[in-house]
Amino acid sequence: MQAAEENRNPFLVFLAAVGRVGGLLGETVYYVLRGDVDLRDTIRQMTALGVESLPIVFVISGFTGMVFSLQVSQEFARFGAASMIGQVLGIAIVRELAPVLTGVVVAGRAGSAIAAELGTMKVTEQVDALRALGTSPNQYLVAPRFLACAVMVPVLTIFANLVGLLGGYLVAVYQVGVIPEVFYEMTVSYLRLYDIGVSIAKALVFGIVIVTASCYRGLRTEKGAQGVGDAAISAVVSGMIAVFVANYFLSALFFR
Repeated sequence: MQAAEENRNPFLVFLAAVGRVGGLLGETVYYVLRGDVDLRDTIRQMTALGVESLPIVFVISGFTGMVFSLQVSQEFARFGAASMIGQVLGIAIVRELAPVLTGVVVAGRAGSAIAAELGTMKVTEQVDALRALGTSPNQYLVAPRFLACAVMVPVLTIFANLVGLLGGYLVAVYQVGVIPEVFYEMTVSYLRLYDIGVSIAKALVFGIVIVTASCYRGLRTEKGAQGVGDAAISAVVSGMIAVFVANYFLSALFFR
């Protein structure tokens, strides 16, 4: 089927893929809203996709905040404005860096795992067996992973915000010499609840696009073991691209 599509007009192939992704997303959301999701499997997926990603999120967000604070402080110190590090760091971490980096981590770690797992089930005909038993693969396989990502990516982003700000605080206070009270006051005074809400909203959208791309690639797997590897790579690439594209449009929408 996929080989036949390659000989067709690329634009028509793209439209067909968009239609299949839309159908997958629509049916999955329907099952989630109706409550037809295996809660036990959802909790297991939340642990595998979310909790086990915490150490990576901590390391990446923490050192990103530290590096950002170090670089900004060097430039601000030239103009005698080192006290504004907290303001710039808070806006950068909460609005952009924390949700985007969390999305990249989840796309790389969880996205590849989802595509590989579903791809293995597809090439071993377990997905076809579900259909033969009258069970929707979207309900049984996709919906728990969808719900897990939709919940855990925002949660991971909250932790990324805190750890990123903490890393920046440590560098600004103990390396640059910013007064702790000044850093705290500048950060809190310029961060709004709106910024935090947008950060979480971005993370929710990123989680949805990542899990949708990963499940789609996994369920479209062919050609045996090689196809599973290709699906995992494709899921990571698609998920990361989707995160950056979605981030631009969300930023343009929320911060006009």
